[in-house]
Amino acid sequence: MDCEFICFLGDTENMPAIEVGRICVKQIGRENGKQCVIIDVMDKSFVLVTGPKKVTGVKRRRVNINHVMPLQDKVEVKRGASDEEVAQALEAAGKLPEKAQSVKAA
Repeated sequence: MDCEFICFLGDTENMPAIEVGRICVKQIGRENGKQCVIIDVMDKSFVLVTGPKKVTGVKRRRVNINHVMPLQDKVEVKRGASDEEVAQALEAAGKLPEKAQSVKAA
């Protein structure tokens, strides 16, 4: 387990962990409602996420963990993976078509 940081939000046991490869929904900002993938855990407060931009419109950026909602889904990507590697992992896992749509209601 190569420097993979796992942090549970709140005290709920059923809550998915903040970890590399976890699919999340952004809750704050211009990308609100769009899905992204965690590609690095920087510290206890921030993670690095990507959409990738060509797939969901989410740029690669540092995000506060309070601004993302983790989902049950996870893809196998290495820490610091490129956008192309993340897109390939999503396609291999069959998550690409459902990620292309925003979760936010119109």
